[in-house]
Amino acid sequence: MDADYDLIILDPPAFAKHHKVLGNALKGYQRLNARAIARIRPGGILFTFSCSQAVSKEQFRNTVFTAAANAGRNVRILHQLTQPADHPVNIYHPEGEYLKGLVLYIE
Repeated sequence: MDADYDLIILDPPAFAKHHKVLGNALKGYQRLNARAIARIRPGGILFTFSCSQAVSKEQFRNTVFTAAANAGRNVRILHQLTQPADHPVNIYHPEGEYLKGLVLYIE
């Protein structure tokens, strides 16, 4: 694939609405992010998000890391994003922290 974009925004629908499909969801995020990373020119920016409550911040970040490694690109995290303050997370329901985002610099 030729790298022909300076900016890509990935904001897919929730891939995992429950834990039973978590494995497939992570594979989907990995494939999607690997394709996007491969298509960005060096110096480009990728905004990538997950709104799947079954996917933790760590799982999402590791999945994007794997996608970058599979694409053979160096990637830096510029910002880590989460839902706004008007969507507070109940300490007894960590899945309520459903929105995760990364702003990545692709070398």
